[in-house]
Amino acid sequence: MTDLGALLLAAETDAAAWDRAGLPGEVIMTAAASGLLGLDRPGRFGGGDADALELGRTAARLGAVCTSLRSLFTVQTMVAATVDRWGTPAQRETWLPALTAGDVIAGLAATEAGAGSDLSGVRTTFTGDGELLRVSGRKLWVTFGAVADVLLVLGNAPDGPVAALVRTDQPGVTVEPVADQLGLRGARVAHIDLADVAVPADHLLARPGFGRSHVIGTALDHGRFTIAWGCLGMAEACLADASAHARERTQGATRLADHQAVRAMLGRSWVDIEGARALCERAADQRRTREPAALLSTIAAKYAAAAAAATVSERAVQILGAAGCAPDARAGRFFRDAKIMQIIEGAREIAEQDIGEFVLRRAEPLTNGLPR
Repeated sequence: MTDLGALLLAAETDAAAWDRAGLPGEVIMTAAASGLLGLDRPGRFGGGDADALELGRTAARLGAVCTSLRSLFTVQTMVAATVDRWGTPAQRETWLPALTAGDVIAGLAATEAGAGSDLSGVRTTFTGDGELLRVSGRKLWVTFGAVADVLLVLGNAPDGPVAALVRTDQPGVTVEPVADQLGLRGARVAHIDLADVAVPADHLLARPGFGRSHVIGTALDHGRFTIAWGCLGMAEACLADASAHARERTQGATRLADHQAVRAMLGRSWVDIEGARALCERAADQRRTREPAALLSTIAAKYAAAAAAATVSERAVQILGAAGCAPDARAGRFFRDAKIMQIIEGAREIAEQDIGEFVLRRAEPLTNGLPR
């Protein structure tokens, strides 16, 4: 196992280059060797037995240096978590050691042209029965899809939604790498066509009907949690860059830090970050104790942390000025990445509805203006 600190140090230096050219294969293998890719899986499967708080704090450390590296961590751990939760004993013995060691790189293939935040519109189909199934469809925006060895694919079977592990070395799999998207440019994103691809029946996770609500639901919940903490790291890094620049940069004889407007932006950013941190920590605590409320707390944490990353990065670019707009500027890169974070794993508008429904369910009638 290599030192995670060395990987983070390399990311500090090379993240801008990775954003332009894609996360290199050797970096993916270094991440695997560091123990990242199985951090929260059981030790008997090669994992690190990390609890939710350690998982989150690691995502924050990664998020502070490279969103694409954090995305590798997110996708690999979310697929492993899903196999661990819904796989049979034989599936766990087969897939988890390979996923935790990085021998198999995973992708989540759920989104389609007509199915984004609302996955009920998925049109991918699984057909056949017995020992072998066939899957056909087109999946979009698959993070690390360009290099994935296996995909967790959501589709429909005659008996309801299903999710299955589909190897990408099968005939009928066509990978179309995506370049120059707004953010996550280093995350080896791809569109993937599946044309009558053979899938052994024992690659299905859970029974038909559970594919979207349970299997993919588990993956998305895990993804939201690490994204939330990753966004917290992004916001912290942007505030650090902006405050350092404000202290050092002068206009005439006046430091930027001495302008009230600049101090106000830094102050608002700190409050946004601390609010997001509190929600992330609450989600971690509830996940550790397996409280039912953890699901909504994770949605709230992701919502708040993604918003913090977006607003704090925007303010950082404003304070940094030309330096924030430079090709290799971390704040500028995170400004682009943060908008993606407000869309993936459930758009912010969906999160607002979920949180609003919770508020309405728990609302108490008022008596003389005060709760009863």
